[in-house]
Amino acid sequence: ARRAAPLIGTILLAACSVGPQYQRPAAPDVSAYTRESLGHLAGDNGQQLVSGQNPAQDWWMLFHSEQLDAIMRQALAGNRTLTAAKATLAQAREVVNASAGALYPQVSLDGGAGRQKYGAEFGGNDVPPPYTYFAIGPSVSYLLDYTGGNSRAVEQQQAQADYAACQLQAAYLSLTGNVAQQALSIASTRAQIEALQALLAEDEKNLSLVQTAFAAGSVTRVDVLSAQSQFANDQTLLPPLRQQLSVAQHALSVLAGQAPANWTPPDFALSSFQLPQSLPLSLPSELAHRRPDILAAEAQLHAATAAVGVATSRLYPQITLTASASQQSTSLSNLFDASSTAWGLVGGLTAPLFDGGTLRAQRRGAEDAMHAAAANYQHVVLQAFGQVADVLTALDQDSALLSAQKNALDSAHDNLTLARESYRYGNTGVLSVLDAERLFQQAELGYVRAQARRYQDTAQLLLALGGGTSLEPEKTETESR
Repeated sequence: ARRAAPLIGTILLAACSVGPQYQRPAAPDVSAYTRESLGHLAGDNGQQLVSGQNPAQDWWMLFHSEQLDAIMRQALAGNRTLTAAKATLAQAREVVNASAGALYPQVSLDGGAGRQKYGAEFGGNDVPPPYTYFAIGPSVSYLLDYTGGNSRAVEQQQAQADYAACQLQAAYLSLTGNVAQQALSIASTRAQIEALQALLAEDEKNLSLVQTAFAAGSVTRVDVLSAQSQFANDQTLLPPLRQQLSVAQHALSVLAGQAPANWTPPDFALSSFQLPQSLPLSLPSELAHRRPDILAAEAQLHAATAAVGVATSRLYPQITLTASASQQSTSLSNLFDASSTAWGLVGGLTAPLFDGGTLRAQRRGAEDAMHAAAANYQHVVLQAFGQVADVLTALDQDSALLSAQKNALDSAHDNLTLARESYRYGNTGVLSVLDAERLFQQAELGYVRAQARRYQDTAQLLLALGGGTSLEPEKTETESR
């Protein structure tokens, strides 16, 4: 055994891993997300993009809402999907530890006792009498990984664990994004309901005055029907908004790990949020190395590459070394005497000769899977760039839309002021004032919607850039090594 040790060590040092060596894909040679001009974002009403900066882990803090931060912390602590993702990652890392065990010698302790009797045909006249035997001792077996097949298998499992870690980050990002979107949806819907209720109050007042004027004979039946129709049409807008509010509240309850019947989320208001004026904008090359979905696709590519090495190693002979040492005796009292010591050293080799092409077909299939994973990775990167481009364009148009809605609101306000002045001096009737009030309420409703959309698209940009890095469970023993 001492003479064989140097030879075994030399073989292990000379061992190499067959199959392609994984190399991380290079970052795309792209300097911008879109060719379109984002002129509105640089205007007076726009937000400033800080190129080369990444969102922080608690990216939602840019909205400066204590209510949002509180509900976010509660969701991170109680969300079941996030808990499941953490457990899945822990399981994947234990699979790595389990597969890494094959890289080391397998040591076991064998023991036994029995009663043996041989037949007459076995030894003729020298058949030994029945006897009892005892045996105990360790045995060591080692699969010589000279092709690196086991190492590739561990590498494959490690890549799968990396994929689970990326899935955890994706769950973190999805959870925080959904919480922020639902909170903004609640605030937006409540603001729209308030504006619509004010509009309905104007409609009702307008209808009452028209009916009074009709009774006095100063307006026609057509005017009454027009006022009734307008009031009825505006009433149809309220139930969908109330349903939308309920859906957002229920969704936020579930995200926070609470039953909708047992917990009520805060009454968010748009006024409790501050629109971030400086927005981080990761470089495209940096985005490819930080978005969870891209990193997950990269981990799958790594696993598929390692799988080619595993399939390749099966084409080579498998060498197994086994050593055993034991104490054997027919008497329990003499079991541990020096004369009862026995040992054995065995080397085994199994080489594939004919398998109908199975092993080579499996290797070709693994190579095809690797090529598919590479194409999928490239597609995920392009999708990510496209998503960021869409959100940037939306934010740019949100700025233009908000500016237009602000002009419409100012014009409606000036019109209402003028109508009231004209009514005060007797130049117009009260219906003109009510119409001006109604137009002002409609403009205010449009402004609220544009404002809420801008908040939501701002959150979408932070999410599209990968948000922050989630908190991961501690690394396993294999990863630490």
